[in-house]
Amino acid sequence: MTYLAKLGELTLKGSNLHEFERLLVKNTKDCLKDKDVQVTLHAGRMYIDCKEEDCEIVEFTLNHLLGITGWAKTVVCEREIESIKQAVLEEAKIQAEKGCKTFKIEARRSFKQFPLNSYEICCETAGVVEDLMKVDVHNPDCIITVEVRERAFVYCDSKTGCRGLPVGCSGKGLLLLSGGLDSPVAGYRMLRRGMKIECCYFHSYPYTSEEAQKKVEDLAQKLAYYGISTYLNIIPFTDVQMVIKEKAPEAWSTLMLRVCMMKVANMMAHRVHASCIITGESLGQVASQTIENMSVTEHFAEYPLLRPLCGLDKEEIIQTANFIDTYETSILPYEDCCVLFSPKHPILRGKVSDAEEIYKNMQVDELITESYKNRVIKKFNFDGTVEQISE
Repeated sequence: MTYLAKLGELTLKGSNLHEFERLLVKNTKDCLKDKDVQVTLHAGRMYIDCKEEDCEIVEFTLNHLLGITGWAKTVVCEREIESIKQAVLEEAKIQAEKGCKTFKIEARRSFKQFPLNSYEICCETAGVVEDLMKVDVHNPDCIITVEVRERAFVYCDSKTGCRGLPVGCSGKGLLLLSGGLDSPVAGYRMLRRGMKIECCYFHSYPYTSEEAQKKVEDLAQKLAYYGISTYLNIIPFTDVQMVIKEKAPEAWSTLMLRVCMMKVANMMAHRVHASCIITGESLGQVASQTIENMSVTEHFAEYPLLRPLCGLDKEEIIQTANFIDTYETSILPYEDCCVLFSPKHPILRGKVSDAEEIYKNMQVDELITESYKNRVIKKFNFDGTVEQISE
């Protein structure tokens, strides 16, 4: 079987195009390791040749592969018109059996030595289909595509890809992953820009349940399908939160929690050689995400703080969460540590000078360092396996 994938944004690159193409092929092979497949790339198309029994994993890979705009299962035939017409007829029979009544032919002739141009290919191949279906170039039930390249390809039912850039071309970022809707979407959006991500989760047992941790682990696995793999660093944060409750003004408790998280994130980013810290914050969504409070959080970050959801509303975030299949997991009723001890009347416009004074008075540096050192690390792989990592 042969699958054809259409390259997207990376084809606009200049002299370094081959580096992006090489990385896309490598990512594809990494997803399909231990499978008997051949992955090749030529003139804006990537081809995967596989056995019938591997079709399911190949299609799963293409549905999660960042850097392609679409893909299709194709029929490969000789680069001559009679073979192409026969392949189009067989594809048309399949579509007619599915209930299609109208069709359209689309042809692309990249191999310019082929004697017929694209329009002539459409005319020739449409003639063999007209006994099965009617032509409708405006709103057809199915579109049969013919591409004449180094070989001839005929396909229908093209699937939409994830677009973006190949993962790994834009460095690494540390994602603060909670069990909510926002942070997994933020991670996905950075993966789409080619950034490899590693995740950090703050767990406050027994105030946050084991189910809450399992929910985050499930979200990390879903992100690993797009990122080929990802690490989840589970930070025990109960003691730090208890100090915040005891020593910080109640109105500042949530904001100081985010400050303490940023302190751990600084250590983590340094440890994993990340170039930035990623959060799921959206401007004005909750009290801790006013521009003033976001400025307080950023003040304590030692790395660039990226907020890919900053200008999105909840409906836009939910739409992406549904697309990447994290929505149903994120809405499970297991609260994360950000919800614990939330004040009734949180501060809305915190000042950096006040935050520095409160943080200093909490004297929590040793506990933060201890939490970082006691982290548990799990690696989530594309094939669904999970590894416990020891440093």
